[in-house]
Amino acid sequence: MAHKTHLSSVGEGLELDSPDARIIVKVDAEHTDGTYELFEVDAPRGPTVPPHGTPWAKTYYVLHGRMTVFVDGELHDLGPGASITIPPNALHTFTVHTPSVRFLAISLTDAMGRFFRDIDRTVPAGTPLEEAFPLLQEVVGRHGIRLSEQLP
Repeated sequence: MAHKTHLSSVGEGLELDSPDARIIVKVDAEHTDGTYELFEVDAPRGPTVPPHGTPWAKTYYVLHGRMTVFVDGELHDLGPGASITIPPNALHTFTVHTPSVRFLAISLTDAMGRFFRDIDRTVPAGTPLEEAFPLLQEVVGRHGIRLSEQLP
């Protein structure tokens, strides 16, 4: 299968819910023959998932707002135009410092999309993070993600 031309206009894309963000699939792995995916993430200020390591690398590029990204014990302040690359298995999470932050998340393969879709199917929309945690633990286990008790 070859890569396909794909246009995702403003406001378009499959919307997926997560307890700490709304994710819009802008480029799905089916359009890139599984080589990469692109997501627009809109996260409000509030609790986020604890540090975790994913088996896939990813990059965040901030469009609007400010956030601190915790990666392997280091804090990185990101505002509009800033980006950070997170290696596979690095413990990471983020904290939103403005009313919300909107950023692009880019990952290789289709693993991150499968993970986001599983969260959307498993955790009912609007479930507070504290209540969603037992369900999230099931999801992360299915995707080879490791959770840490270490706080940023």
